[in-house]
Amino acid sequence: MVEHSLRAHAPLLDAYLGYLEDSHLPFTIPGHKQRASLLDSDLGAVVDVDVPLFGGLDEIKLTHGVLHQAEQLAAELWGGTWARFSTGGSTHANQAIVFALGKPGDKVAISRNSHRSLLTALVLAGLEPIWLSPDIDSETGVPTGIPVHEFERVLSEKPIALLLTEPGYLGTISDLPPLIALARNHRIPVVIDAAWGGHFGFHEAMPAHPLQLGADAFVTSVHKALPGYSASAIAVSNSALLDTAKLEQGFESTHTTSPAGAPLASIDGVRALLQTRGRELLQDLLANISEFRSKLVAEFGEKVLLNPSDFALNRFDPTKLVLRANALGADGIGIERDLIQAGVRVEMADRDTVVFLATLADDKETFESLVEVVIPILKKHIGSPRQSGTALSWSITPTKGISMRDAYFASSEIVKADQAIGRFSSDLVAPYPPGVAVLAPGEVITSQIIEGLQSARRDGVRIAYASDPSLETFRVVAN
Repeated sequence: MVEHSLRAHAPLLDAYLGYLEDSHLPFTIPGHKQRASLLDSDLGAVVDVDVPLFGGLDEIKLTHGVLHQAEQLAAELWGGTWARFSTGGSTHANQAIVFALGKPGDKVAISRNSHRSLLTALVLAGLEPIWLSPDIDSETGVPTGIPVHEFERVLSEKPIALLLTEPGYLGTISDLPPLIALARNHRIPVVIDAAWGGHFGFHEAMPAHPLQLGADAFVTSVHKALPGYSASAIAVSNSALLDTAKLEQGFESTHTTSPAGAPLASIDGVRALLQTRGRELLQDLLANISEFRSKLVAEFGEKVLLNPSDFALNRFDPTKLVLRANALGADGIGIERDLIQAGVRVEMADRDTVVFLATLADDKETFESLVEVVIPILKKHIGSPRQSGTALSWSITPTKGISMRDAYFASSEIVKADQAIGRFSSDLVAPYPPGVAVLAPGEVITSQIIEGLQSARRDGVRIAYASDPSLETFRVVAN
């Protein structure tokens, strides 16, 4: 195997490794001081390679500016003028940008399939959502993105920003160029939660990344489609429509004051990896995925997986592996259980869908191992193919009762499920994954929503963020 080193191209990665190579006598946080193994070997195995930013990667006064250097390199790579590294995941980075958009009471146009972090950010910032509903593909049942006419529909409400989630959880992408062009004509900044699209823009067979398409800012996770540390993320902007001072304020207001060094160093290392070897590694990944697809198609037919050809050009992530359990007549939850028994963990499973996350860290051998496990399990579960369903997360049409912020801070009470119909939800409720809200605070609870959530739970889907995960009761705004 050829050895590769990113250290010379990544100032934060170099600082992290350099700290571990040197001897130190720290009388500062973190309290383990990289010596917890002296107290307990198991604890030490976890924390003794934990290096902080302050007094670790740099002096406490940030004398050497290595974080700023690394963030500038990232901004340049993605074509931005401002970039910040987050150790709080895309959740924090989304909140930081939302805080910079406007003042309480302002409205933003936002896709309904947004992650709950954006909805929570709107509550905290006091911004009001104007929901945009995605188109649903009739053949596959998956959301294909926000159509232009949905955005046109809400322009009269004077949104101050357009917030999109691209790609969606199942790999589909809106027709972004006309959406961005329309927003630009109205001087409305476009912010894209690209948590699952960090690998976009580095290979000609991949979709472009948001700034290449003209968006004003984007957020991406460095630990999802890229090989970064858990909870590492980056926010990048290049727009005069967004105030850099407010972006900085939003970022610092919502970030920890004690950032861990490993996530920061990993973001810098991943940036250097993309910059020096991105195309090469994506080429290998695409080739391995193509071979994996061919093997499954040979056994089960073309419809076993979502394919880029199912959608318009550049409207699907070609690295996304979405198994269509319904096309096999199988139950995705049952497939997932057998995969777990065989040592394979998948990103998501519901009745109709199983999502395998493939990244740059997967090689030919890992795909071969996956094929050996997956094919026998799928054969065991084959039944009579059924029509594609559309998950509640993608299909719900919300009914606003009161504002999210008012509902969030209002007095609440717990009522039985049948008594919650017609009441305003106090909770954000979302099947997880994908973490897309079926109910947001202030929205009217309907029998369709209750029945859909309870059905998903019976199928084995975790219902997240509800005060009562059993769904026997609901927390509602008090009368």
